[in-house]
Order: sequence, then structure tokens, then C-alpha cells
Amino acid sequence: MADQLSPELLVDRYRLMLKMRFHEEAIKKLFTEGKIGGTTHLYIGQEAVAAGIITQLRPDDFISSTHRGHGHMLAKGGDLKPMLAEILGKSAGYCKGKGGSMHIASIELGNLGANGIVSGGLPIAVGSGLSAKMRGTDQITVVSFGDGAANEGNTHESMNLASLWDLPVLFLFENNRYAVSTETSQSMAGSMEKRAAGYDLPFVQVDGNDLEVVHFAGNEAIAHVRSGEGPYVMQADTYRIEGHYYGDAMVYRTKEEVDEWRRKDPIDRVENLLQEREILDEGGIAEIRSEIQKEVDEAVDFAENCTPPPVESIFEDVYTEWQS
Repeated sequence: MADQLSPELLVDRYRLMLKMRFHEEAIKKLFTEGKIGGTTHLYIGQEAVAAGIITQLRPDDFISSTHRGHGHMLAKGGDLKPMLAEILGKSAGYCKGKGGSMHIASIELGNLGANGIVSGGLPIAVGSGLSAKMRGTDQITVVSFGDGAANEGNTHESMNLASLWDLPVLFLFENNRYAVSTETSQSMAGSMEKRAAGYDLPFVQVDGNDLEVVHFAGNEAIAHVRSGEGPYVMQADTYRIEGHYYGDAMVYRTKEEVDEWRRKDPIDRVENLLQEREILDEGGIAEIRSEIQKEVDEAVDFAENCTPPPVESIFEDVYTEWQS
């Protein structure tokens, strides 16, 4: 059927979603053990969005991410070992241990960076889109942002310029319901659909926890942007299962609400599809889970045994340098 992923692709995306989930679970443990400096923001519950859209990009396309960007990095081809090394502040990381969880990036993979500034990735995506247009390529940029960023000036300015200049940018609104502790209905007037219309941008809204729905809607959005028809806004409605940051007490929402969304877990939904379509049985699912867990465990071991960047490298790989 046209609205179903092939068995091979469904299994591939399932493996990626497990990698995202187990990666984040490993980070939870490492953070609890005091091995991660600063804070970290987990992607648990949102895996179908990145797995459904970013995986469809070409290697030479770009993404611009958020402070909750680990899943985006993995979907763009990131490797677990340098990712975890970066998050642990080790020199073998993608940014040599200097970016950490909120600023992980890889120009080689086309990841222009996670961003600790809410809505900070959108102007970067507009610049990337402008670059592609000026160079005459058909590269596109996908920029992810959440409901907190939806109300920031950067977001409106970026959509305005992208529309005005017909830039190849897909604005991916991951509506996970909460901007830190404020629920969307308490912070966002109107709708993203109306905001997109205000900038003459096409818009689609999908169930962000349904991998196949995300995939096929994303396929159409990507084709639109790559064809030169201008930018596009896609809203994927999902849910942040964990707190805003790991350790968040989440007193602003009820256990019943979280439990309801746990029943909509995107990974559970894919596992149900795999069994319903007789692609994998319980044994096959358990085998893949074990394989991915082993891969994550090996990456954790690698990262923990890496060395931190030497102190004398503090002024290397930076754009500005303070001098007395």
C-alpha cells in the first residue's frame, strides 16, 4: 500500500528509534551518576518525528536543531560513540568535547548544530537556505523547533524572510505540548496553521507519534521544498515524556496525563505494526532490542574511557579569542 513503509524500511526506522531511545536512557543513567556536566534535554517520546523526516534527507542537505537535539543528530547519520563522547565532554566527541549536549554539531553530516538558545536554530536555517539558493543547488534545510520557540521573534522573522526570498527551508514544528512548564494552550494564541498562512506558507499538521504518517507527510513537504516552490511548515504533534530537563520534577502535569501519552508511545506503535504485519514476532523484536542495547552500551564504554580535551586547547576551534 502507498501509505505503508516497506517491511525493510519499517525495520530500519524501528532500529533507529530504538537507538534514539536507548541513547537517551543511557544519558539518564550517566547524568544520575554525575558524569555529564551541565544539564541535558531528552528526546524520549518524540522519536517518530526525526526518524520519519530527517532520515529522508540527502547527505548534502542540512538540519538545524534545538537544545533537544540528540534524536535529530542520530537521524542525520550521527554515530553513537562520538555523540556520547561529546555529551560527556571528551576530545573524541563531534565537537572535541566543547559543545556538549546542547551544542552538538557536525558540518560533515550537515548538522549545523543543536542550539541552547530557544529559536536560535531558525535564523541559521534561513542562512543555510539562502546559501543553497545563491549557489544554485537543490539542497534543503530542515529546522526543528518547539512550542516555546514558536512564540519567539526569531521564528516569525525567519518564516517571513524564507517566504519573501523563496528559500528551501522546511520548518518542522515539534509540538510536544510544553515550553518548560507552560502548556501550549497557556502560551500560544491562534495556531501555527494561521501563522504560516500569514507568511503565505503551505502547512500540514500530523500525528507526530505515527511514524508512517510523519514519513509520508514529510516526503511531500521535502519534495515541495526541493522543487524550488519555497518553504513549508509542518507541525508534528507529539509529547515530551520526560521533563524539560532530566531531573525536572514535572509538578505542572498529572500522572494521568503522562500515562495517557505513554500509551501512545511511538516505539510501541511501530512494534505493534511489525507484529500485525507479521514482519517480526516477539522474538525478533527482542533480538533487535538486544542488538541496539549492546551497541549503546559499547558506545558508553567508549565515551567513558576517552580523555577530556587538554586545557591548552581552550582557544582552538573558536571564532573569537579574548586577549589581555
